[in-house]
Amino acid sequence: MNFSSQSFALNTGLTRFLYSLGPVFILVSHIGCLLLLVTGLSLAAAGWALALYLIRMLATTAIYHRLITHGSYRAPRAVHWIGSLVGASSGQMGPSWWKAHHLAHHRHVDTGLDPHSPLAPRSGLSGFWHSQVGWLLVPSFFPERLPADVEADPVMRLIDRLHFLPLVALGGLSYALGGLEWLAAFFLSTTLLFHGVATVNSVAHLSGERPFLTDDMSRNNGWVALITLGEGWHNLHHAFQWSVRQGYSVRGGRLRRLPDPTYLFIRGLERCGWADRLRLPAAEDLLERARP
Repeated sequence: MNFSSQSFALNTGLTRFLYSLGPVFILVSHIGCLLLLVTGLSLAAAGWALALYLIRMLATTAIYHRLITHGSYRAPRAVHWIGSLVGASSGQMGPSWWKAHHLAHHRHVDTGLDPHSPLAPRSGLSGFWHSQVGWLLVPSFFPERLPADVEADPVMRLIDRLHFLPLVALGGLSYALGGLEWLAAFFLSTTLLFHGVATVNSVAHLSGERPFLTDDMSRNNGWVALITLGEGWHNLHHAFQWSVRQGYSVRGGRLRRLPDPTYLFIRGLERCGWADRLRLPAAEDLLERARP
């Protein structure tokens, strides 16, 4: 995709203001976790937090990342819309922002222009902090351009600009269902999910295996893959960005398939008739790209 020719400039103050609310609500979620000191966390509330984590992580990985950003499979518009609503309720911003930001990462990966590299322009603890949290507070948080395909859909554009409303609504639902304790569980789930996704930016560029040849420091990290439902196989993703399955590695010249819950979820969508044209690299292409 030629991003510069198929995108819209981010040139409205209102859009920038609406985007700037994202870091505010992430901060509120962190502070809201302090409610747990008062309410505690019952088994039911912990189950609510876990359910919210898993459902919203899948919306981020399967819809925002593999469908909307990389076109790894095809799905009806309703899947885009519902998935984006759930993705926005996770505090992961809206679909236009998410795609623009992630493509900027791929264009400039591990250079000073990467929005959230732990290696450049700073490294060490400072680089880790930047890739995990600090990128929320720098000018590159605002993408220069927005993707034309997402912007052309008025429903997606509305979800993108009002990205904070699903998050607030889910917080309200949590309070209505279980009072302050479930609201605290919602804050905990949102905070953990934010940091879980951020480990792909940070840890998966610092620690793990590099079975495939890429021009960056992306790595396959099993721990990150566990908490992100398969996104931690990041070296494969940078080698084959369009692959609907990220769970691949190579050992001893042999291809290995790794656990990828997001891929299994997408296969479930396929069986329901809600996804098709899943894009997978051929085994010989994977082996050809393997590091000697």
